[in-house]
Amino acid sequence: MAAVTVQSMRALEAFAIQSGWKEETLMDVAGERLAHAIAGFFPKPGCIVAYLGKGHNAGDACVALRHLRESYHWNVAVRTSLPPSECTALTLKKFDRLDIAALDEPPAWRDSARPLVLLDALLGIGGVGALRDPLLQLAREMAWLRQHAGARVAALDLPSGVDADSGRVHAGAVEADVTFQIGAEKVGLLRAHAANSCGALAIVPIEALADTNAEAECLIAPQSMDFGKSRRPFDFHKGQAGRVSIIAGSDAYPGAAALAAIGAIRAGAGLVTLHVPESIVDRVTLYCPSEIIIRGFASPQDTLDFKCDARVIGCGLGENAADDFLPLILNHTVPTVLDADALNLVAKYHLLTQLGKNHLLTPHPGEFSKLAPDLVGLGRESSAREFCRRFPGTLLLKGCRSIIATATAPLWFNATGSPGMATAGQGDLLAGVIGALLARGARPMQAAALAAWICGRAAERLIYANGESEESLVSGSMPTQMGAAFEDWRCSLR
Repeated sequence: MAAVTVQSMRALEAFAIQSGWKEETLMDVAGERLAHAIAGFFPKPGCIVAYLGKGHNAGDACVALRHLRESYHWNVAVRTSLPPSECTALTLKKFDRLDIAALDEPPAWRDSARPLVLLDALLGIGGVGALRDPLLQLAREMAWLRQHAGARVAALDLPSGVDADSGRVHAGAVEADVTFQIGAEKVGLLRAHAANSCGALAIVPIEALADTNAEAECLIAPQSMDFGKSRRPFDFHKGQAGRVSIIAGSDAYPGAAALAAIGAIRAGAGLVTLHVPESIVDRVTLYCPSEIIIRGFASPQDTLDFKCDARVIGCGLGENAADDFLPLILNHTVPTVLDADALNLVAKYHLLTQLGKNHLLTPHPGEFSKLAPDLVGLGRESSAREFCRRFPGTLLLKGCRSIIATATAPLWFNATGSPGMATAGQGDLLAGVIGALLARGARPMQAAALAAWICGRAAERLIYANGESEESLVSGSMPTQMGAAFEDWRCSLR
């Protein structure tokens, strides 16, 4: 599904109505599916308060609240910016059917069921410029409840005060934990400068509003992508699941090697062999489940002839990784993930142009700045595009909205994740998951995209459904939710 501008979204809506969809039917479908999406993201029912403007997205919110109350047993309430009688006729109809009185004061948060979710439906995609009262006052109320009362903010289509086309965040804009976009992703919300206001991104699919432009940027989302969903044949065996070879670890970072191997085994690899320096074999063995094969090496070149379907190189090798690792990086044609200190070696010896289409690079911003120092300051999207004009493989540029890029495809942006992932070991785990997907035969861009989505979704599940917080989340807990995350992707449940 392609990212759309406001103009193209309006055209899709007009075409849907010309094709026989009624405006009210679109609202009913959008609201019901929004309710399902909210309930999936916040699986424990609590209290949801919708902050309503006068437009049609306020009507979508009223429909969603009714379904959340009737189907998912949420307590529902509304705060209105204007008397309901001043809403559009269709929105007023949906508000009347909800049959509740608007709150005259901020919600009594101390007495509210948890989670307390605030649904921002003040403005739709046509909103322009900074918020003004009374919308600004309600946006400030949501901000206070989010910062001081433990509330979560969910934005409907976009956070009010954020420009849907440019992603510009105007003064006083709503800051959301998750933004549920109706029909298709909005191009401005994919921009890095909008990430803090939008939070995680989700799509509420409506078939009539989907843009299938294959040349446009897009959000990585199971509603619009069909790879990684097929079930295994019943007679499937481990040889078909792929063999992953991981070269990782050092005296300083034995845990990085273990996390990469655990990521690979929990992402479905049939055989995972973890190659580590001989000096740390015993320590790494303590961290790894018994399904992982651990081999010590005296020299990295001892692993050159090891047969595998995909390689992962670099996790925890250490800043002083020896030049002996260079043949591993350069002299293989199997799909190869280069992470962490392998990337530092590529940067140190200016090897970028010597890499091939089989290489998948996973730098964080600091590593990226070493690989391409001249691109620093261009912005994440522009620098990713320019980088892939020089590099023939696949780039996964990590960050709160990770970007997947190649020279021949539009940018893909990851939708999932949480600030709780800002902790050691997440990149090692991600590298292992990518390696497993590559070993199973996934195309590099798809492997990178699915791995980023799965890891982000596992973090969301830990926080929103399993009692973790952004402070308590650790990388070692992530594999416990990977199975559920894979099923969410397969069934388009997020």
